[in-house]
Amino acid sequence: MAMRPVPLTSEPDAQRALRSAFGQFGTGVCVITTCTPEQQLVGITANSFSSVSLDPPLVLWCPAKSARRFECYSEAQHYAVHVLASDQAHIANGFVREANAFADLDFTQNAHGVPLLEGCLARFECEMDALHDAGDHAIIVGRVHAAHIGDGTPLMFQSGAYKEFASQP
Repeated sequence: MAMRPVPLTSEPDAQRALRSAFGQFGTGVCVITTCTPEQQLVGITANSFSSVSLDPPLVLWCPAKSARRFECYSEAQHYAVHVLASDQAHIANGFVREANAFADLDFTQNAHGVPLLEGCLARFECEMDALHDAGDHAIIVGRVHAAHIGDGTPLMFQSGAYKEFASQP
């Protein structure tokens, strides 16, 4: 398979090509939830999530500064990361469209008011540890204070679409 170069300029066509190249990397899908100081429940779908450290337990995710909900997360002291299962695309889609897509979901709230979605593959309750500038995104590092694990197959995202996770024989 022949590879073609991607120009690294600020031109719209070049940025679309770079976004497509980045999109070749398949990732899991997460929903990050928080509660604002005004007690508004907020969620956002992200695929830029990674573990960072076991000791201390740290994770990171990278919201776009242009996201309508960016300020909610850049100022949030507490949030939860929910790793979605393959049958939870509707949850991801709900939080892509709107910040408050909790209406038909099974969730509770922790002591900080953060919504905790049930039935995910994993959930990490975090406290903001660091916020780093990263171009048109930010890197939010969270210290994990509680973690839960479930069973199932992950919801995957690659080349702008959800994908099936295929296990090898």
